Amino acid sequence: MSASKILSQKLKVALVQLSGSSPDKMANLQRAATFIERAMKEQPDTKLVVLPECFNSPYSTDQFRKYSEIINPKEPSTSVQFLSNLASKFKIILVGGTIPELDPKTDKIYNTSIIFNEDGKLIDKHRKVHLFDVDIPNGISFHESETLSPGEKSTTIDTKYGKFGVGICYDMRFPELAMLSARKGAFAMIYPSAFNTVTGPLHWHLLARSRAVDNQVYVMLCSPARNLQSSYHAYGHSIVVDPRGKIVAEAGEGEEIIYAELDPEVIESFRQAVPLTKQRRFDVYSDVNAH
Repeated sequence: MSASKILSQKLKVALVQLSGSSPDKMANLQRAATFIERAMKEQPDTKLVVLPECFNSPYSTDQFRKYSEIINPKEPSTSVQFLSNLASKFKIILVGGTIPELDPKTDKIYNTSIIFNEDGKLIDKHRKVHLFDVDIPNGISFHESETLSPGEKSTTIDTKYGKFGVGICYDMRFPELAMLSARKGAFAMIYPSAFNTVTGPLHWHLLARSRAVDNQVYVMLCSPARNLQSSYHAYGHSIVVDPRGKIVAEAGEGEEIIYAELDPEVIESFRQAVPLTKQRRFDVYSDVNAH
């Protein structure tokens, strides 16, 4: 697959590591708007902006239903309308972090990323497939399944620049979603994520680099900033990794915007040097070839 089919041109991206996640939904949305406006002033050629996981509501299982919204483009909810307006105003592709979603047909709650194009159109959404249910000895106990239901599809977004895949946080521990998007021609995997201060130091960088090298794509993880006053302490360290596994941009722990330029030549040259896509043996491991 040639670079022209993967990524049509160099693409400037911005990852917005903001605190958010306060009890005031509108304040969270306004803070996101402030940071996006700042990003566009600092780097006006930015074409793709990513927000963190659960930025518009507290990251707490007992709060997800209270803050949930019905995602219906014909009758936009508060967050959907707000993010749509931002994407349209700044003519950007906006991966709107994640928000709690209510499905009115089933009454189920999902942790959902909503993606908008430059016209503010909601072009797709990704419901978190793998729920974060863990009990780490002397670490953390957190069970999203107390409130949330798991999504049931992989998500690959088609844009004028090419395709990218979307996962959410814990999804990155499972390589299959990135593999599926890469095989569909994605140039990147984007994960709005809120690793904590236990799992972050262990695996944040390792997983980002692994998904990048496995699939020879860019990988972007966008975290909330660390807020020690909240009940959930995010790791921070939003990061962009290139297809070779090289970290090209990384945030610290506080509120910050990081920028990177995705280069189709980097994808193309590394795939020529290490031609994984031509050497896969689905005749040997045919079970992973099933869709």
